[in-house]
Amino acid sequence: MNFITSSTTLLRHLQSISGALSTNSTLPILDNFLFEINDGKLTVSASDLENTMKTELEVEANEAGKIAMPAKLLLDVLKSLPEQPLTFLIDKTNFSIEIAYDNGKSKMVGYNADDFPRTPEIDNKKSLKVSGDIVSNGINKTLFATGNDELRPVMSGVFCEFSPSDIVFVATDAHKLVRYRRTDSQADGSSSFVLPKKALNLLKSNLGGDEEVLIEYNERNAKFVFNDIELVCRLIDGKYPNYDAVIPKENPNVLIIDRLQFLNSIKRVSIFANKTTHQIKLKLAGAELQLFAEDLDFSNESNERLTCNYGGEDMEIGFNSRFLMEMLNNLESSEVKLEMSEPSRAGLLTPVSDNENEDILMLVMPVMLNR
Repeated sequence: MNFITSSTTLLRHLQSISGALSTNSTLPILDNFLFEINDGKLTVSASDLENTMKTELEVEANEAGKIAMPAKLLLDVLKSLPEQPLTFLIDKTNFSIEIAYDNGKSKMVGYNADDFPRTPEIDNKKSLKVSGDIVSNGINKTLFATGNDELRPVMSGVFCEFSPSDIVFVATDAHKLVRYRRTDSQADGSSSFVLPKKALNLLKSNLGGDEEVLIEYNERNAKFVFNDIELVCRLIDGKYPNYDAVIPKENPNVLIIDRLQFLNSIKRVSIFANKTTHQIKLKLAGAELQLFAEDLDFSNESNERLTCNYGGEDMEIGFNSRFLMEMLNNLESSEVKLEMSEPSRAGLLTPVSDNENEDILMLVMPVMLNR
């Protein structure tokens, strides 16, 4: 089994799927790429059992065949080579691999391709096509709000909900929640699943934005097909919490403020906050917002004043400054709106100038103020 391909093209394809490789597996075969040649097309796969990624490229080959190649060794060789044709000479009997290039050759030993795990088949599947831009934005806007609690695995992923009217992405860790809704893309019926964090990061790093993504899924697995990449991942099993129930509906106290001015002020003041609680106090009165942070252990404190547009009762409310900064960094509008009801209830952060097809809502739980 021999084939010829471009060094940079092969490297680009391998790097696009290398994120799916296992990092701490006890199965040696998972440290390899699976190479399969059929009809002049090379399909390369990487897997960690939970996620399998495949990519396809054209090569010069006169016969079909397959072999597992050491991933790290192969990537290191390709990174060190300039653009040129590479000839792979593979012996099917002892799995030896020789890579010949302009001024030399390298040899390595592969593995039997039959030992590589099979990609799960998705039976009784539902499917829909979505713009890559929507999937990419949905992941980028929600991924930071996912949790890390191993006892609640369902909250470590992003909840994807499809309906005939919209597509919704939700993430929460019980302290903050993000809901990203798009009305310019719909599904035929209503369904939902929870995508794990690693699969989300793999999609995030490979989606360009202008491609169309075919999503196929059942109760156990989901498959994403776009450009020359295919990702199959195991879904997180479990019922996602009712996120609508925790979003407060009546929020009479509304603050409208310049996003970057608010973000930069929080960054400066939070330097002086307690390193455990990261607590920052917002004091709202009239057209003025005061930000205050202190660390009693070291007698550090800081406060700043900002002019703002505020309607509602005078109030003092405490938040975790890191959560507010994460949210403001993940919004793009020039102004943001913070809606609150009382100091013990969640605040809602939304962009003021929204895309008409895009609805972003970020919820942040308050922290008890030190009196």
